[in-house]
Amino acid sequence: MSQSNNYALPAPLLALLSQYLQEHVTPTIEIDPSQLAYRWVGGRTGHLQPLSVNLFLSLDDLQGIDVQKAKLVQNTRQFLKGYPANHVLMTGTRGAGKSSLIRALLQEYHSEGLRIIEIARDDLQVLDKIRAAINALPADCVCRYIVYCDDLAFNGQDESYRALKSVLDGALDSEQDKLLVYATSNRRRLLPQMMKDNLDIYNGQTDEVNPYETIDETVSLSDRFGLTLTFHPMDQQTYLQIVQHYLNLEQRKISARIDTDIEMDVDGENLPDKIRMDALRWASERGGRSGRVAYQFSRYWSGKTQLAIEDRKS
Repeated sequence: MSQSNNYALPAPLLALLSQYLQEHVTPTIEIDPSQLAYRWVGGRTGHLQPLSVNLFLSLDDLQGIDVQKAKLVQNTRQFLKGYPANHVLMTGTRGAGKSSLIRALLQEYHSEGLRIIEIARDDLQVLDKIRAAINALPADCVCRYIVYCDDLAFNGQDESYRALKSVLDGALDSEQDKLLVYATSNRRRLLPQMMKDNLDIYNGQTDEVNPYETIDETVSLSDRFGLTLTFHPMDQQTYLQIVQHYLNLEQRKISARIDTDIEMDVDGENLPDKIRMDALRWASERGGRSGRVAYQFSRYWSGKTQLAIEDRKS
């Protein structure tokens, strides 16, 4: 009789081992180049979920950020052509168009092979496996992938940023031509810089032999992004121009139903006084002016106008 059965693991132990592997081992990642965008879901043992992308937003729709947009477009075009390009960190005021630029890039360049993989900060530990899956694509695949991480920031105890550091610059195979990381953050340095760390150094109240290395560590992650784009709060004129732009887009959809006593003529160089005052009040109630606030106001005002038209017809 064969002796192999003597080495069989008990069924309960097999069940525990199977459960452990399911909880700790990332399944094989497969990428379909025809899919425009993916999102990683499910944590360490998750998968790439295909996204149905709405490509309505164009680069021309994003106004007031021309300098940042031009630099990002140039970097992305270099990347798609196979020329050297940099990882990008976009920082600054909220609602300025950082995330919208990513969607607009996909709309503009998906036909040239641009693809997006969205990943949350807490899932960065699978970044190496995503990189390996991209490297495993056929050599004749012309697609190039931007791994997009929105609202990126870490606390002092979070170690997941080290996986990102390795991919950006540090691993032996970190240089490659089919993957870039584009990240957005409201924090310039990504890791917190504590005032007490500086005070401890100045006052000699630290147990570290080389205390300045703590400060170096807080800036080492952001330094690995070759291109940093900063977005600033916008002035009133720019905000109103963006409001007018979005209202012009909405007017094209409803121009055939405009009621003569509803002021919706926004085709001129200046907004009508009522819309202008409403737009400024809207921004004031939300604590500041931004492209996001302008877009939200245009949806509010356009929707309210269309509803008023329908109500008067009934």
